[in-house]
Amino acid sequence: MAANRKGDRRERELVNRLDEAGFAVMRAPASGSATERDLPDVLAGDGDTFYAIEAKSSSGRPIYLTGEEIESLIYFAQNFGAKARVGIRFDRESWFFFHPGDLYVTDGGNYRVKKETALNDGEGFDSFVGGLSRSWLSDVDSDADVHVDNNTAESVDEWAWAQSCD
Repeated sequence: MAANRKGDRRERELVNRLDEAGFAVMRAPASGSATERDLPDVLAGDGDTFYAIEAKSSSGRPIYLTGEEIESLIYFAQNFGAKARVGIRFDRESWFFFHPGDLYVTDGGNYRVKKETALNDGEGFDSFVGGLSRSWLSDVDSDADVHVDNNTAESVDEWAWAQSCD
């Protein structure tokens, strides 16, 4: 499949998922090289938060963005009053989101996201749209006074049981 057709399909997929999550969303039809204007691939908002998203997908190879793509995204987002995000989608994985400042910068001034980085460090779709967020036990301060009530413990037990059934 041609790269542009696959990219267009992934952008439409992201638009549909954001719409299902309750966002007002549109795909900028003239994003990328089709215009001289600095437009993101997707604009989304829920009335409180607005995002300008540059969407990229790959079969599994690292995803590269030019410095100009990131600068254009940030420029548009600042002028529009939106939060700039880069949406990353690898085949057989969900969407992951990054603030442009969290991306790895190459020696040539471009930006790179490896699949492992997306899986380990990216913000998952559910967290991005305000749903469940992923937490790690290592994120909990060992000296913190943590209280777990029965409802939380039951939810954790149910989650662990459901995970073991997968």
